[in-house]
Amino acid sequence: MNSILIIEDDESLALGLCRALGSGEVEIRSCNCVKKAMQKLKTGKYDLIILDVNLPDGDGFALLEYIKKEYDSAVIMLTANDLESDVVAGLEHGADDYVTKPFSLAVLRARVNTQLRRKEQDNESRLKSERLIIDDYIFDFNRMEFYFKGETVELSKTEQKLLKLLTANIGITLTREILVDRIWSDGAEYVEENALSVTVKRLRDKLSAHDYIKTVYGVGYLWEAHGRQ
Repeated sequence: MNSILIIEDDESLALGLCRALGSGEVEIRSCNCVKKAMQKLKTGKYDLIILDVNLPDGDGFALLEYIKKEYDSAVIMLTANDLESDVVAGLEHGADDYVTKPFSLAVLRARVNTQLRRKEQDNESRLKSERLIIDDYIFDFNRMEFYFKGETVELSKTEQKLLKLLTANIGITLTREILVDRIWSDGAEYVEENALSVTVKRLRDKLSAHDYIKTVYGVGYLWEAHGRQ
């Protein structure tokens, strides 16, 4: 599931953006000032941040620079200023895109989707090219090698797909619908209702990961955030 933070002091606009961009696969959070934004950044992980330049308690460009230095989030600047100097300043401070008010929601949605796709592709590339180390676990998805406390763990292709999705979204609940769609995306006409539950149980047991793979009852599953390297 993708997560978006909207930092916009116009409450009606922020509400409209939340409604327009939110979906079953996108989690939206919003705030209206730098102080609240800092609190949300410290307690959450965001794939994309939509940031207004003009905030009541600080400079959006300074906040942008801080976000790009401390967090791995894409940023779309949102402002009423359409001066070329403002656009250049935003891009030079690390903005991934820049949208000026007034704007079309359809255009903004398209740009948001572009950034989320890039983020997802970056995450997948990172998992393919690097080993993922989480406490006593080492997961190498490129070589299909998985270890727990130094011992090799054999995983089926389905279990590998599930593990990859969970560890690419640490701390984020993935719905059963999303997991079924992503894991069994080979065109199979029918997937047994309990197939996901069985796969989750097998993965938990093989990895001794009962403290990591959590069930969010009535929703789905997540890999709970613990130590990570």
